Amino acid sequence: MPGVAYLFERFPSFTQTFCYREIAELRRQNFAPALFSVRRPKGEPPQDWDPAIAAAVEYFPEDDELVREIDRALRKGKLPQVAAAEIKRWGRETDFLRLYQAAWLGPRLQTLGVGHLHAHFAGLAARTAYWVERFFGIGFSFTAHANDFFSPKPFTISLGKLIGAARAVVTVSDFGVAFLRENFPSERQKFLRVYNGIDLARFQPATFADTPPLILSIGRLIEKKGFEDLVAASALLAEQGIPFRAEIIGEGPLAKELNAQIANAGLTTRVFLTGPLPQSEIIARLARASIFALPCVTESGGGMDNLPTVIMEAMAAALPVVSTPLGGVPEMVREGETGILIPERNPAALAAALRRLLQNREVAHSLGEAGRRRATELFAIEKSAEQLQRLFRHPERSEAESNGPAGLP
Repeated sequence: MPGVAYLFERFPSFTQTFCYREIAELRRQNFAPALFSVRRPKGEPPQDWDPAIAAAVEYFPEDDELVREIDRALRKGKLPQVAAAEIKRWGRETDFLRLYQAAWLGPRLQTLGVGHLHAHFAGLAARTAYWVERFFGIGFSFTAHANDFFSPKPFTISLGKLIGAARAVVTVSDFGVAFLRENFPSERQKFLRVYNGIDLARFQPATFADTPPLILSIGRLIEKKGFEDLVAASALLAEQGIPFRAEIIGEGPLAKELNAQIANAGLTTRVFLTGPLPQSEIIARLARASIFALPCVTESGGGMDNLPTVIMEAMAAALPVVSTPLGGVPEMVREGETGILIPERNPAALAAALRRLLQNREVAHSLGEAGRRRATELFAIEKSAEQLQRLFRHPERSEAESNGPAGLP
């Protein structure tokens, strides 16, 4: 089998721990793809990355250096004819760097004997892979996650063109597969579901030990996570005299607004923005919490979450989950079985669900235990990595090998 390489925009990154876990598990299964990253991580909080994985990543030159290097190769006639012609035709138009990145990466992949390239997100890395295929004939696939296809950015190479050129397109939920097949019916055979996997062994069942009970949430501080509604629901709980404290782990552009909302609601001793934390500390907080809440919402531009990995992690920690029925969330959170689903942008319904679980520990435990069983059945990283290996061996046979409408066996 020809070699496989992964191409990331930035790796490893604490906001995309699912990518790191995927690589770590593939390596554990003795399937070690070459690793390339366009950008170096900068300003990242400390993480417990495996140093061997970090050391295996080859980073692209900085943009100016990259352009100079490829321009020299052009002048010396060292690029494939199709690459030279396309780069000259493209000039300095928008997204021209994707062509330069492809011209830099292709020869390295050829030297390594790489026959297939995989990227995460339908973003710049996937579009660099598109040009690698055009210039060097190395096929590619990519994993589409959420807003990269729910509300795609206006790249010069459109999402449709990217999908048309790919050998296969993975997405992380059955909802995502159905969405792509509806919007790109002529490419329906390329779409398949592989759930983001988690290392279940790292998550211990929650003890519900904190007093007052802890409501935990995790994610970037952006609109689609619904944290504004969580703060509003917390204010309602406080008014009702319900003992609790809440923590939101993460960073993002809405930090200032959320802190102001917390202060205006008189919740500064109840609701806390912790900032980003290492994965080990997140796991420890999950083990002490009583409820996990992520009231996802649809953004004004149509963006939304698909399959938030943090919900899987909360389920692995046997926490009851309160969320909304958007994207692939119902594939994880089954109403009344592993958690509670409430309408989006409804703080009153959110507060009622949280109050129910805070006041009925038996129900909370039952939902959490069922969630852990479901996480074990569906989201084990070992299974996801095995599915991806089968895809990389036969990317053109993704639908033929599928089990049902979306997933690989």
